[in-house]
Amino acid sequence: MTHVIFDLCIRDGACAEVCPVECIVPGQPEEEWPWYYIDPDTCIDCGACVLSARWTLSVPKDLEPQYFASTEINARYFSEGPGYP
Repeated sequence: MTHVIFDLCIRDGACAEVCPVECIVPGQPEEEWPWYYIDPDTCIDCGACVLSARWTLSVPKDLEPQYFASTEINARYFSEGPGYP
C-alpha cells in the first residue's frame, strides 16, 4: 500500500528529493506552493519519504477518518491527470 501526503504537509519537497523511484511530484503551478502527490502505482512503499517528511506523511491504513479524502485526491491526480510533468 502506497503512502499518502495530506493537507498538514508543509510542502517543502523533502520527500520527493529522497524517493528512489521518483514517484512524488509537485502539483501545478509549482511556484504557488503546490500540494505534493505520490503515484500509488509506482510507489514501492520503501518509507524513505516518511523518514524525510518534516511534518506529516502516512500510510492510508494509519490515517484518521478526516484524512481519507486525501488518498482519493492523491490517486486521482495520476488516474485523471495531470500526473507526471
